[in-house]
Amino acid sequence: MRFQLDELMSQINNSLILMSSACEESLTNAFEAFKSHDKEKALSIYRKDYDLNSKAREIESLCIKTLLRQQPVAHDMLVVSATLKLVSDVERIGTQAIAIAEIITHFDFNYKGDDILLIEKMSEEAIEMVKKSIDSFVNKDGTLAANVIKHDTVVDKYFFTIKDTLIHEIKSSEKDASYSLDLLMIAKYLERIGDHSCNVARCTQYMLTGKLTGQE
Repeated sequence: MRFQLDELMSQINNSLILMSSACEESLTNAFEAFKSHDKEKALSIYRKDYDLNSKAREIESLCIKTLLRQQPVAHDMLVVSATLKLVSDVERIGTQAIAIAEIITHFDFNYKGDDILLIEKMSEEAIEMVKKSIDSFVNKDGTLAANVIKHDTVVDKYFFTIKDTLIHEIKSSEKDASYSLDLLMIAKYLERIGDHSCNVARCTQYMLTGKLTGQE
């Protein structure tokens, strides 16, 4: 019985690592495409949405099978429950990375300015939050999880700065409105990715303590 439970727990962990790596890769590649103006690369990322969804359903199925058939107790129960909560946030991170890639496929790269640099810096912070939040869960690192949650203020500050800059550009007609709106959407997706990374970090805390703090 214990052997079967260990096998399922191992499958859940391995599948989660694969899905998380795919999400990180999609987000990182999306901004590599953004920086290099590579619309073909962005299009290839956009087409991967189905793979991400199927990975999420696979993990959910494994978790439910474990809960129903193996009746895990104590720590194992917390790991499975935390994984079920975490999967939806990781999936949303991947979905938002794909949405960013979709914007890049039609983005107007003719404009230059501080707003582009701010988006690139914001993306670096958000990508780092994603990586560290997932690492905190895989490595059961409560300190790293707490640091991820604290770091969300950095991503939020970038969002508000970018939003104010783009609203000014739209009002003053400095740049085409569709360009500014596309950038604003990218910034908003990054801000939400930061929130979902915090949720992943909170899943780490729940797994370690049994206490779940507010989700965003």
